[in-house]
Amino acid sequence: MSSFGAYLAKARKKTGISQKDLASKIYKEDGSPISPQYLNDIERDRRNPPSEYILKQFAQELNLSLDYLQYLAGQLPSDIQNVNEPSKIEAAFKAFRKAIKDE
Repeated sequence: MSSFGAYLAKARKKTGISQKDLASKIYKEDGSPISPQYLNDIERDRRNPPSEYILKQFAQELNLSLDYLQYLAGQLPSDIQNVNEPSKIEAAFKAFRKAIKDE
């Protein structure tokens, strides 16, 4: 399994887009674009993976699975972060383990 940064870099290169061009299409929560240096740092695993807000944009721009990006980033999707019932969480992990074991 590759790191988040390596996966992102490979996907970007596969599309033929430069770091500068991709960075200009990815916006922070304040509306300003990320810098090419920030993207470079992410791709080289010098920075932690970004927020879900930015991950969604990477997924859209590079035609990637948001779920897989969140997995590589070690993040739970926002729609399941607030599940507070231990039995539901345990059932979900059991189902996940079964799904990857059956492959």
